Amino acid sequence: MKKILILALIVVTAISCGTPKTVQESRKILKGYWALNSISYDSSGNYNVTLFNDTSVECFEGSNWRFIPNNNTGNYTIENSNCPTGQRDFIFTIQEIDPATGLYDFLLKPTNAKGKSDTNVGFRLRLAQLNESSMRWEQTVNLDGKPFKINMNFSKIQE
Repeated sequence: MKKILILALIVVTAISCGTPKTVQESRKILKGYWALNSISYDSSGNYNVTLFNDTSVECFEGSNWRFIPNNNTGNYTIENSNCPTGQRDFIFTIQEIDPATGLYDFLLKPTNAKGKSDTNVGFRLRLAQLNESSMRWEQTVNLDGKPFKINMNFSKIQE
């Protein structure tokens, strides 16, 4: 009888500590191929921004992204011939930060093709909007001691 009670307690604990439903739904929607259509800022002006310690905003616009949620991996391909082209790999995690509003943080960590990070540096983004056809990330960084928001707008290509 004790064994059954302990087993039931373990099962209930595992279920209650599982991934939140909104995160599970987001993984299903995120799965597949996306195009990074545009990048904008919350302040007007000309800025020299490098994303993910990789390359410029101009190089990222038009890049193609693939998300594989079952193992939290993906890649993006820079295709602008004026930029360092090619595929880059990453791992990611979706973390629900406010169950009441359904807001998420999206953690992205660049890796090599084998899933290992050379720098162990990751980037926190707000998954501000996600549906079957579009997605928006917001990254807040400091510019002259003030918050500066970068908005990345994606559209779904295929699942």
